[in-house]
Amino acid sequence: MSKKTESANQEINQEAMLTLDKFEEAAEAVSKVTSETKLIYSDYFSSQSGNKVYLKPENMQLTGAYKLRGAYYKISTLTEDERSRGLITASAGNHAQGVAYAAKSFGCKAVIVMPTTTPLIKINRTKSYGAEVVLFGDVYDEACQKAYELADQNGYTFIHPFDDLAVATGQGTIAMEIVKELPLVEYILVPIGGGGLATGVSTLAKLLNPKIQVIGVEPAGASCMKASFEKGEVVTLPKVNTIADGTAVKTPGSKIFPYIQKNLDGIITIEDDELIVAFLDLVENHKMIVENSGLLTVAALKHLDVKKKKVVSILSGGNMDVITMSSIVQHGLILRDRIFTVSVLLPDKPGELSRVSHVIAKEQGNIIRLEHNQFVTTNRSAAVELRITLEAFGTEHKGEIIRALQTNGFQPKVVRPSL
Repeated sequence: MSKKTESANQEINQEAMLTLDKFEEAAEAVSKVTSETKLIYSDYFSSQSGNKVYLKPENMQLTGAYKLRGAYYKISTLTEDERSRGLITASAGNHAQGVAYAAKSFGCKAVIVMPTTTPLIKINRTKSYGAEVVLFGDVYDEACQKAYELADQNGYTFIHPFDDLAVATGQGTIAMEIVKELPLVEYILVPIGGGGLATGVSTLAKLLNPKIQVIGVEPAGASCMKASFEKGEVVTLPKVNTIADGTAVKTPGSKIFPYIQKNLDGIITIEDDELIVAFLDLVENHKMIVENSGLLTVAALKHLDVKKKKVVSILSGGNMDVITMSSIVQHGLILRDRIFTVSVLLPDKPGELSRVSHVIAKEQGNIIRLEHNQFVTTNRSAAVELRITLEAFGTEHKGEIIRALQTNGFQPKVVRPSL
């Protein structure tokens, strides 16, 4: 079946989607494979933002993300013939796992095309559900084009990760759970990649209570929906660059875009550095692992210009490999001045290193690395460079250590740590 014919059939089948009846049908369907992720009230983020903040932990779903909802509901609406031909999709990981798990539940074949940059944990988990994985392209859009080609060649039924009203209906069941548990919710923050989750959540939220404000959150390096929102039509970005791989999309969905225009109340963009800080905040205060795309709504809390409101942040997923996790933690500690490096010039003679160490120890700094460079000048007796990487309690403590070094005759220069 050609891409054009497949698209036409989907449009016919989706005419009645995104209604209250369909959302209720989807909620009943997905309840067979999903957990009703209870809201978690956050004392920490509430105090930080001045609002009453609740977390919707979709990272706790069986596949580690909300995507199982849309994938399962979409596949449940297919005919036996459509399922028997085999399913194919493109995904950076979470939709891949959702389709793979749902396909296994329905006993049909699944082929998943994933960008070559997809974290290994997402690839391996997708394979663990019995799916065939094809790695292609650097970003989702390139993988998607490849998936369409394979669908045409092999007759597979294509399951779009976001530009599909049935998929969006399944994702929107999150809003039903939120309103059921917190009827007086005033703001819902929802991550945006291609827009399927935002479409489902915002549409159902407005059906249940038009006063609920639904705010989309995108990475600044992949803000295709904001660009489209502002222009009033779907816009394709020339490139994307973000650590939030699950939302690294160049072009938002065209089928769902009218629903975004009608129901979304605004879009906030987040820099990658803010995601790093948000990761540490969640680990330290809620003991939860949330992937970078899922952290968007947490980072957005400080950008929400309201106070004393009931706010829900949707944590869309938690599939992060340990190497990425390690890098995020290290960079987060640097951003918070919990790890820093200073360079000092010392005479090359016995006792100088001990003197520096004594000053730092007295201020309760913890030295974790020393780098001694005797070739910083041609006169080693005049000066050698010592780079000291330390642990501190934060910005204030870092300042105290630097001032102590200055007071004792050293001239410390802060440099970028080499971890």
